[in-house]
Amino acid sequence: MTRIRLGVAYDGTGFRGWTRQPGLRTVQGELEAALATLFRRQSPAPVLTVAGRTDAGVHAVGQVAHLDLDEAQFSALTQVRAPRPGADVGELLRRRINGILGASSDVVVSSAGPAPDGFDARFGAVWRRYRYRIADSVEARDPLQRHRTIWHPTALDEAALSEASAAVVGLNDFAAFCKPREGATTIRTLQDFAWHRDADGVLIASLQADAFCHSMVRSLVGAAVAVGEGRLSLDALTGLLKADARSSSFIVMPAKGLTLMEVGYPDDAELAARAGQTRQRRLSTELL
Repeated sequence: MTRIRLGVAYDGTGFRGWTRQPGLRTVQGELEAALATLFRRQSPAPVLTVAGRTDAGVHAVGQVAHLDLDEAQFSALTQVRAPRPGADVGELLRRRINGILGASSDVVVSSAGPAPDGFDARFGAVWRRYRYRIADSVEARDPLQRHRTIWHPTALDEAALSEASAAVVGLNDFAAFCKPREGATTIRTLQDFAWHRDADGVLIASLQADAFCHSMVRSLVGAAVAVGEGRLSLDALTGLLKADARSSSFIVMPAKGLTLMEVGYPDDAELAARAGQTRQRRLSTELL
C-alpha cells in the first residue's frame, strides 16, 4: 500500500459536514465518489481518513486527509501520461480528482503527495487551528463574503473579547462548550484564542487546540461574544470551566463564520510515535 497525504479546501455552504451520510451531500462523500470513478476498474476504491470532521456549513482551507492506494491502483494511476515531466503519484492523483470534481467545484484537492512513514492524518495531528469571522459594523459587511462571515447587529467590545478568550486558554474541561457524546471526554488543551480586526474592519477570532470536541469552537466564540456584548461577565465565563454539562449562558455561533485553517503535525521522525500514542488514548476514551 502507498499512503498519500491530501490537502483539501472547501466552501462548506452546500455540504452537510465532512462525514459521509446516506442521502446527504458531504465533503467526504464527494471526494470518495470521485475516487470511485477514478478507480472504477480497481475496486474497492480508497477511503479517506481526515484530521478533523467539520460540521455542516463549516469551511476549510487547510484540511488534511490520507488514503491508501493498493498496487493495482498505484499502477493504474502512474500509467496515465504525466501532466508535466517529473510529476509524482500525488500530483497525478490531485489532478485526476480535481478533473472529476470539475472546474467550479466547491471542494478542491489543494495538494497531494506520498506521506512520510508513520503518517496518520487523524491520529498524528498535534493541533488544529480555526478562524471565525464577525462583521459587527455596516461598513464591514461585504456581501461577497456573506457565506463565510457572520453579520452581527451591534458593535462588540474588542478588549472584552480579548479578555474572555485569554480566560479560557489552557488545559480545561470544556464540558460547558461541547455537544455531549456518550463516553467522550471534554478535556482539551486550548493553546491559543485571540482576536484582531482585519484591514476591512472584520473581527477575526483565531483558535488553536490539540483537538476540539463537537461544537466547541463555535461555543467558545459565542461565549466570548456574550462577554463582548456585556450579557455575560468574565467571572461567569470562567465559572463555566467548572461546569460538568453544556451551558445555555451563551449562543452557539452559526457554522458559516468558521473555517479550518491548518492542521499541525510533528517532525517526520516522530509521526509514528505520535499516532500510536494518540490512537491508544482516543480509543480508550472515545476522544474525537
